[in-house]
Amino acid sequence: MLNHSLPSYAAVFRHLPDTVFLIDPQTSNILDCNEAALAQVGFAREEIVLHSVLSLQRDVVGIEQWSSIAQAIRDARGYYFIGQHRHKSGAEVPVEVHTSCFMHEGRELFLSIARDITQRVAMERNMADRDVQLGYALSEASDGLWDWNLVTNEVFFSPQLKRMLGYGPQEMPPELETWQRNVHPDDAAWVQRVLREHIEGLRERYDAEYRLRNRNGHYLWVHDRGRVCERDAERRPTRVVGMVENITDRKNTELALQELAAHDVLTGLLNRRECERILQQQLDLCKRLGVSMGVSLFDLDHFKEVNDRLGHAVGDAVLRGVAHVVKAQVRSSDYVFRWGGEEFLILCTDIGPCDLVALAEQVRRKLESSIWPELPVTGPVTCSFGVAVYPDDGNTVEELFMSADSAMYRAKANGRNRVESAATVQHAGCAEALSTAGQGGHALRVGGDGRRASDRAAPPTH
Repeated sequence: MLNHSLPSYAAVFRHLPDTVFLIDPQTSNILDCNEAALAQVGFAREEIVLHSVLSLQRDVVGIEQWSSIAQAIRDARGYYFIGQHRHKSGAEVPVEVHTSCFMHEGRELFLSIARDITQRVAMERNMADRDVQLGYALSEASDGLWDWNLVTNEVFFSPQLKRMLGYGPQEMPPELETWQRNVHPDDAAWVQRVLREHIEGLRERYDAEYRLRNRNGHYLWVHDRGRVCERDAERRPTRVVGMVENITDRKNTELALQELAAHDVLTGLLNRRECERILQQQLDLCKRLGVSMGVSLFDLDHFKEVNDRLGHAVGDAVLRGVAHVVKAQVRSSDYVFRWGGEEFLILCTDIGPCDLVALAEQVRRKLESSIWPELPVTGPVTCSFGVAVYPDDGNTVEELFMSADSAMYRAKANGRNRVESAATVQHAGCAEALSTAGQGGHALRVGGDGRRASDRAAPPTH
């Protein structure tokens, strides 16, 4: 299934050593899986594909509960749990499962990556016996162990942990600062907070995924987990023991898939789903900071003629070219999205109506003057723009979108290849920035666009 439009990740999907399932969020059915998944559960592909993933769980959750699980995955933009996969033989395989949501060709899918944690479970079962736990952990070649004495503040780092980070036996001083110095600056505060909350009894265990710097200065993704294992007579924690697992390969796969899910495959721009999320996020931020936010919605004039007369391959090349030009014109803090079809959206924060109009006009002029020698098109590629600003033209994402959409329709009705503001009357001072020159006479031609604003693509909803 991934082979159709995700060729760069098909090999990763097939050969990732961890179990990978592609799941239908609506039915819980398995749509695809890799060879590692088949090996882990002992079933043939035809025995599990199009069957519910719940049938592989030891404690089967009824399908009536699946909708709440699916919603939790969507809300958290990822879902993590430890459970048991049922092997065809009846044996149980402990697994650590990470499930994330992404869009594929307009369809919502869940990607579930499960790692066999048989060795880790065996290790954790022995943690009650200090000597057995320590001896077993030190014999493990993959995970590294740390042992923190809260009284002396000394930290023991196992040889495996040192090797994981590229250090020799004597190169990691046995102190807490050794670890603190190597945690990525963006992760340090929250990771230390999670550890502190466990020590203070606010969390059952310490569990965190973060970036840890190795000896060469590169950052590894690690899964770090531990718990208090000794207390004094007053029940105050005196010792914490934990294990560090290198999850860089798995994390890079997840991040790559998340990146792909957020971008339009054709243009490389952020896609509509990501647009809706970022619009709401940035509007909330602008409201808290008391600053304005602007959206500029535009689409290509007479684009249907490109596809009808020159073919979709040329149309796709035009869309890629437009995306490239627009990205080069906006500020580094601005966002550019492909809303759908030939429609694009620019999001700018902390910008007034006149500056937004000026930016849209700058983009319009650049597109109109661009030369496309590699494309068999006649005349310039032109666009019609509609701009709207919070709070003047709307207080919600939906209101801003509809204001910009109506302004864009007005630009088309007034001759195309122009910028119209949702508040042209109120902001007469923006008149100099508004273009009245472009009438579309030399643009790529096609019949009139008779759609009303209410007939166009629906605004984002939340």
